Amino acid sequence: MTAMIADWLTSSGLGALKPVLSALVLPPTPFVVLALAGAGLARARPRTGRALVGLAAVGVWLGCCAGAAQWVEGAWLDEPAALGAAQRAALKTAAEAGESMAIVVLGGGMDRTPSEYSQPDLGNASLARLRYGVWLGRQTGIPVGATGGRGWASSDPAVPPEAARMAEIARTELGSPLRWTENDSRDTHENAVDTLALLRAAGVRHIVVVTHGWHMPRALREFRAAAAAGGPASAPVRLTPAPMGQAYPADSALTRWMPSGAGLLRMTQVLHEVAAGIGDRR
Repeated sequence: MTAMIADWLTSSGLGALKPVLSALVLPPTPFVVLALAGAGLARARPRTGRALVGLAAVGVWLGCCAGAAQWVEGAWLDEPAALGAAQRAALKTAAEAGESMAIVVLGGGMDRTPSEYSQPDLGNASLARLRYGVWLGRQTGIPVGATGGRGWASSDPAVPPEAARMAEIARTELGSPLRWTENDSRDTHENAVDTLALLRAAGVRHIVVVTHGWHMPRALREFRAAAAAGGPASAPVRLTPAPMGQAYPADSALTRWMPSGAGLLRMTQVLHEVAAGIGDRR
């Protein structure tokens, strides 16, 4: 789903359909439809039917391979490199010199109430981002904030805003209270707009953005657009990307090209970001 379609859905009050449409256009759904189409043509046009089923099988296989996901990620997403020791040291020096800075962790999704907890919890992506953001804050001395409300896919009022759950986990489990929480945004675009408004009011002029590497190009586009939308009268805001989660499993070349649940998840995440960047002019 391109950025233009996503924007149209949001402006039309149909934002809740975005997760549904994403599920329909991302693997494995298109290949299942292709296989069904091939099966339907098996009698009338056997060659075409077999070709479509074969193409669907190849698509399903590659769509579940970590090796294919890694190729697509490297070829189609312009991801910045993770912060190195020298860059972290430079951020620490700037913070100690009095520069007004914030580390902002972008939400990555919530889980429904799991059986082992008494309340909804952070999804794996959100928890990994929060862990890295807190670690980076300790390394640099920069205060940490989180952004994320109830996403478009959430319709349960009992599910708390994602940033609020992040703040609770940071305080009670990681021992590092967050300085700021933005609890109303529903997607990456609103993450950027609402966070910039919150931090500009707090006098922050340098934001270190924390999210997964595959999500970082889109997050940076949104934050840069939100910063520019403030107009010339607004104080400039500097952005530093701090991507994480860019590693792939330490497996062999053979298993990397074998279908797996992890491969399907990574491919879905990567293709979602590729599609989101198509037609993006912000």
